[in-house]
Amino acid sequence: MGEEQQVVPLTRPAFEEAVRIARRLEEAVCSVVLGQEQAVRRVLSCMVSGGHLLLEDFPGTGKTTLAKAIAGSVEAVRFSRLQFTPDLLPSDVLGVSIFDQKTQEFRFLPGPVFTDVLLADEINRASPRTQSALLESMAERQVTVDGKRYVLDGLFFVVATQNPVEFRGTYPLPEAQMDRFTMQCALGYVPVDQEIAILNGQQRSHPLDRLEPAIAKADLMALVRAARDVRLADDLKEYIVTVVAATRTAKDVQLPASPRASLALMRVSQAMALFEGRDFVVPETIQDVAADVVAHRLVIEPEARYAGRSGRQIMEEIVAEVPVPV
Repeated sequence: MGEEQQVVPLTRPAFEEAVRIARRLEEAVCSVVLGQEQAVRRVLSCMVSGGHLLLEDFPGTGKTTLAKAIAGSVEAVRFSRLQFTPDLLPSDVLGVSIFDQKTQEFRFLPGPVFTDVLLADEINRASPRTQSALLESMAERQVTVDGKRYVLDGLFFVVATQNPVEFRGTYPLPEAQMDRFTMQCALGYVPVDQEIAILNGQQRSHPLDRLEPAIAKADLMALVRAARDVRLADDLKEYIVTVVAATRTAKDVQLPASPRASLALMRVSQAMALFEGRDFVVPETIQDVAADVVAHRLVIEPEARYAGRSGRQIMEEIVAEVPVPV
């Protein structure tokens, strides 16, 4: 039995510095992605929690711009974009070993996965074999090629996108892949006044061309560490587990959420608290992100799915029913 890890509470100066970093990062991304303040905060909380994001939305809503804005807001962050297509191979994602004639040895050429922010564009267009190439890297921050293990250092934040209305030439993400994504979010359409502001902002050039780094990479990694020390009371840990466990007895659920969902909900709630300016988690934050963190992991019974039931709807019902600690 290993010793239980103790969370070290953030000192007041460390907390205030973490909040300042979070504010600068959020403002920088929002200066590019207009009208999406709530969505940006959720996405950044996912990144700071150490997780990965699945963006499922219509074309042209700013999914790619959001990923680029996050990378551009942090100095010295490596960014890779990988367009997933049916002919994409696992080696195109992970890298490949080639034989060097000079040294008479095999040399590993790292693939796009060796980065800080990876945009996996239209991930459901690749074959299941290629989709599975990301499983190890997303879960364990490592890649195994030809029996050798390569560690992914740095941030490593995967932003995968897919179109919810186009199914020709696509392969649904398997349950194991969906479970690797910490959150699933959508951007949606912005109000008319914000869309006019987008037109004005891109009349001569794109806001990404004018974006300057708001924080250093070291600041971002400090923010990631600070999120782990945000206080989470024992009764709120029990509340998180109770919410997730409720999916295992919920009607119309064929495959419920695993303990990985509980861990993800805890981490995202801690990160979200920092962006909200608090060094402790409140029940409202857990309720706010529960559907984004858990719903996409649920497999709904076919009859219920055809009747219009969704994982998000079920999670909203669970959150409304589970008693909140007082």
